[in-house]
Amino acid sequence: MRNLVAEAKSQYRELIEKAVRAAVSAGELPEGEIPEFIIEIPADTKNGNLASNVAMVSARAFRKAPRQIAEAIAAHLDLDGSYFEKAEVAGPGFLNVFFAPHWYAETVSAVLTEKDDYGKSDFGKGQKVMVEFVSANPTGPMHMGNARGGAIGDGLAEALSWCGYDVTREFYVNDAGNQIEKFGKSLEARYLQLYKGEDAVEFPEDGYHGEDIKVRAKEFADIHGDKYLEADSAERRKALVDYALPANVDGLQRDLGKYRINYDVWFRESSLYKDGSIDKIVKILTDKGLTYEKDGALWYKNAEVLTARLKAEGKTDKQIEALELKDDVIIRANGNPTYFAGDIAYHYNKFAERGFDRVINVWGADHHGHVARLQGAMDAVGLDGDKLDVVLMQLVELMRNGKPERMSKRTGKAITLTDLLEEVPIDAARFLFNMREPNTHLIFDLDLAVEQSNQNPVYYVQYAHARICSILRALAEEGVTPKEDISLYNYTEPEELALVSEIAKFPVEIAESVKSYNPARITKYAVDLATMFHQFYNACRCRGVEEDVMYARIALCLAAKTTIKNVLTMLKVTVPESM
Repeated sequence: MRNLVAEAKSQYRELIEKAVRAAVSAGELPEGEIPEFIIEIPADTKNGNLASNVAMVSARAFRKAPRQIAEAIAAHLDLDGSYFEKAEVAGPGFLNVFFAPHWYAETVSAVLTEKDDYGKSDFGKGQKVMVEFVSANPTGPMHMGNARGGAIGDGLAEALSWCGYDVTREFYVNDAGNQIEKFGKSLEARYLQLYKGEDAVEFPEDGYHGEDIKVRAKEFADIHGDKYLEADSAERRKALVDYALPANVDGLQRDLGKYRINYDVWFRESSLYKDGSIDKIVKILTDKGLTYEKDGALWYKNAEVLTARLKAEGKTDKQIEALELKDDVIIRANGNPTYFAGDIAYHYNKFAERGFDRVINVWGADHHGHVARLQGAMDAVGLDGDKLDVVLMQLVELMRNGKPERMSKRTGKAITLTDLLEEVPIDAARFLFNMREPNTHLIFDLDLAVEQSNQNPVYYVQYAHARICSILRALAEEGVTPKEDISLYNYTEPEELALVSEIAKFPVEIAESVKSYNPARITKYAVDLATMFHQFYNACRCRGVEEDVMYARIALCLAAKTTIKNVLTMLKVTVPESM
């Protein structure tokens, strides 16, 4: 698949290097190595479509002022047959080039040729990558953090897929450990209260107080009646959990499916206990001398491992001391593994057992302190902790009428993902939850999400697609249909050139969103692209102009339509043809 921006950058780099050698041969520049330089799209393309700082970074090597260096290089730039029609030296020594007409033509042609595949690349070279996200506790409903994490994780996974990675989406079901014991106690209390009354049965102080626990206990009672009323407590709790936990997991799958998220793997924490994975991890760490016993528990030498890791990264003793690193219990005094022990075993499974080249977890910002110790633990068990990346996601604040909205009008309780999707279109939720970088606080405006106007970003982008479809339908009614064998060397208006340039950025933006683990780049790009199209629409007519201009603009409309469709498809947002 073609990436015309990347191709142009590569060609420009070669032209610069060739021009430098020519300037040296002509005696205009002294002998010297060219330092690393960058080529980028300037903020204001009126100054050029691509800009390079080669002259700025070469001042010491060539012992000249940057502008003199830039002028010497520019004098030897051979642009014949290239993507560029002219070069200019700007400011203190930036070397800028402007695209030639055929670059714009090739961009439009590439989109029309590649169609649904436009934007895809082999950047990832088929590497196996897992994205684990949401992983909500199955003891209760999903909250707003899960809604944002779902949009971010699924968006990132899709961008990785478009970049040629072999992607697996995974949900980690926490169906073992303390939270399940608490779940069982909570269900048991609600079940007994159905028959004995709430005053007669004390509810655990640290239990789950949500209405969903009452609902599951009632469902269980409707099936089994008072059969478990006089049963042993352990037997009763097990029966309740065996019923309620699968029902909750089914609910998670159903709600996430409605949210257009479908996982490849639902991995159960309990399997790590059943297949000996945790015992294996404990043995590996013990054999490496990285555990010790204290107060009846087994401890992992986290401080020692992280100190070595941080020193390898160049941290000083003083910096490390300030972190106050501590060791971690992995087997409690009662013989039960801690959550951390399970997490080490789980990630060992990801890398060593299933062979992922890279693992990306989307976690809430409250897990910040857990990142380094889990990466260190991967080093400790003989893996590479640097292959584990964590995207930390900040909180969501819901707003209505300019004020915080915390409670569901229907239940009076905290708003869940289900509540949200009953009120807000899925398109808006998917798009708006991806409007900010994951590590920034997000304000989700409930009023904006349902507004059908250009103030709503997703509506604005969808309307651009629908508007193009309307243009093409109107032309077809007049007997004007796109032609494949036309010249596309007719783009001269600023709005035409800006729209083509924006279309060309699509593959770049996908790759950059993957590099930065920031799918919000895709939503921002979608809005920018829609803006460029609306500006083009207002400035450039497709009818009432010369025939070659008309067909070139129709082709540009088609290219814009394809690109908008592809970006919305990536985001799993519907692509309307009329609005």
